[in-house]
Amino acid sequence: MTISIWRYSHLILAISTALFIIITSITGIILAFEPILNKLKPFDVENINKISISETLTALEKQYKEVIEIEIDENNFVSTSVITKNGKNKTFYINPKTGLKIGKIIQKKAIFEFATNLHRSLFLKSTGRFLIGFVSFLLFLIAVTGVLLIIRRQGGACKFFSKITKENSKQYYHIIVGRYALIPIIIINLTGAYLSLEKFSLLPKDKKPRQEIVQKTTTKHVKVADFNVFKTTYLNEVKKIEFPFSSNEEDYFLLKLRDKELAIHQYSGEIICEKKLSSFSLGTYYSLFLHTGKGTIIWSIVLLLTCFAILFFIFSGFSITVSRRKKFVALKNEILPNKAEYIVLVGSETGSTIRFAMAFKNALLKINKTVFIAELNNYKTYKKAKNIVIFTATYGNGEPPTNANKFIKLIGTVQQNRLLKYTVVGFGSKEYPAFCQFAIFVHASLQIHPKFIPQMTLIKINHRNMQSFKNWVNEWSVLNNLSLKINEEDVVETSEKEVKFSVLKKTDVNKDNTFLIFLKPNCKTKFVSGDVLSITPKNENKSRLYSIAKIDKYILLSVKKHEYGVCSNYLQQLQINDFVNGVIKQNKHFYLPKKAKEVILIANGTGIAPFLGMILENSKTKIHLFWGGRTPKSFEIYNKYITKALDTKKLTSFYIAYSQEKKEKNYVQNLLEKKTEFVAKTLQNQNCILICGSLKMQQGVEIVIDKIAKEKLNLSIKNLKDYGVIKTNCY
Repeated sequence: MTISIWRYSHLILAISTALFIIITSITGIILAFEPILNKLKPFDVENINKISISETLTALEKQYKEVIEIEIDENNFVSTSVITKNGKNKTFYINPKTGLKIGKIIQKKAIFEFATNLHRSLFLKSTGRFLIGFVSFLLFLIAVTGVLLIIRRQGGACKFFSKITKENSKQYYHIIVGRYALIPIIIINLTGAYLSLEKFSLLPKDKKPRQEIVQKTTTKHVKVADFNVFKTTYLNEVKKIEFPFSSNEEDYFLLKLRDKELAIHQYSGEIICEKKLSSFSLGTYYSLFLHTGKGTIIWSIVLLLTCFAILFFIFSGFSITVSRRKKFVALKNEILPNKAEYIVLVGSETGSTIRFAMAFKNALLKINKTVFIAELNNYKTYKKAKNIVIFTATYGNGEPPTNANKFIKLIGTVQQNRLLKYTVVGFGSKEYPAFCQFAIFVHASLQIHPKFIPQMTLIKINHRNMQSFKNWVNEWSVLNNLSLKINEEDVVETSEKEVKFSVLKKTDVNKDNTFLIFLKPNCKTKFVSGDVLSITPKNENKSRLYSIAKIDKYILLSVKKHEYGVCSNYLQQLQINDFVNGVIKQNKHFYLPKKAKEVILIANGTGIAPFLGMILENSKTKIHLFWGGRTPKSFEIYNKYITKALDTKKLTSFYIAYSQEKKEKNYVQNLLEKKTEFVAKTLQNQNCILICGSLKMQQGVEIVIDKIAKEKLNLSIKNLKDYGVIKTNCY
């Protein structure tokens, strides 16, 4: 079956049972406290497994006139119903060693009574019991489909408990909690369904006959406490002892044990008959224990946590679904497939890849190219097509996305009228072993097809890296003699929350028309240095993106004011305590690596901003900063942060290049050329280089690093990017 069947089954079952599951989970949480509170009562007696029935009977005979019954409940509390010496009938808990009363029988509290009725039947009697039993079974199916989804995602049953890649926190904890709560959930579901079947008499009847025990007839009267069966049976084995109602010889003691019932002659103590409980009766007993947790604090706590887990699954599952639906963008076309010169095909499991494909398609439309976009499963003959671009994600352990699982077969059956140039762009995460595996398979399948000609090598984009995507668009544009510009707003997900920021501080504009601005979020907001702040000026539709430096709890932006720059002028005109709205976007691919022992940071101009935050938050990594500016005046607004970082050893070394200070221009890449051995050594030790600033600077820096890597490490800049050693955030 395809992954979509399991996912839709999982979703439909969850939606159809959500209300009932929420009710039963909340009431289950309440009811889980009942056995815990009961077990904490001071009626427990140690070593009940060493106290025989005879010992307890002897103690009771000394204290009371007559004993009617003895009962041991799930908590191992021993209660008795007796006739006192003054003729009163009383029931209470006793110390089985002394026979003395130690407490009154526990009465069910009103809240537990209410929760029990709601949990069992929703106050709908038999109809409600049927619904709850049926929902228990459906919840079991939800757990099964969830397990199948995890197995598919992890790449096999053997990897069920292997490390999970954390791309989305909700999905990550949905799976983590699901793995550990799986067994208790299955137990709760199956026992709940079993008890419902038992309530409706749908289980086989206990038809085991009583087995008569052949005994020698005797008229000998034996003292009750001296009955052999009472001497050899301990209280931990007993559920209940019912005493004879009369002195009639055919009126017996009824001893109910965990697995059988015995009828005992009231005078001789001989076992008259025995009835073993059927497996279904034992199933009812253990189902009740496992479903309610009565008699054990540990299992009750497990049930309590499991009920919380079920509630978490409901809300996190719906949240994941809503987020996934928001990510999906409808594939809209302005051109018919048989009239399009460019064909864009896309395969996506969550919808993120579709946004990149749509952004690429829109960029082609802006330069008046005829383009058609479709899912990979809708691949067909395109009469006028000359160029096909395929965007595809990979699911789990190299599996195709749901909307791309037919494509490989279609390649062999669908005929094209002409030779087609093709490019495959794979999206994925390097944290998965099968990084872009399906894209590799698609590329290989097209390579051996006579109707397709590869225009570029396979492109792999890690963590939906916007900069990597833009770099590829630029390369593809050059190959096709086009000038494409990607609108980042086409890729940005709309679910991000806009936050209001107040202006704390702002510097004057320096010689380079650059200024710093401090912003304070007016509500609790998570962000780190390297994230991006998207700001849309008033009366504008287009957002501008700025790299964030986290200084204490505030945001620091370094802004270059342009003469006609709408957003830069808007920010420059803000005054202290003014407000500005923005959206913080995570930029995980550009965070300071936690495991790297040594990092090189390369920036020019305002690109230094995120590095200021990374440096000031650094505690153990050796950081070397290379920065390029126009003149020493350019550096003055950053000077105090760099000086402080060097003094506190948060920054190990700092190298600076000025392009307008002397006749001979000195750029940041020139600094790297002078530090060839140092750069090579850093790369060789699997450390990291982060680059932030202008695209022109990036290109110059990458040429130098590529040369160093080839000469010293026998690697290319592309290899380093693929390995995640080079991380960029340039514009």
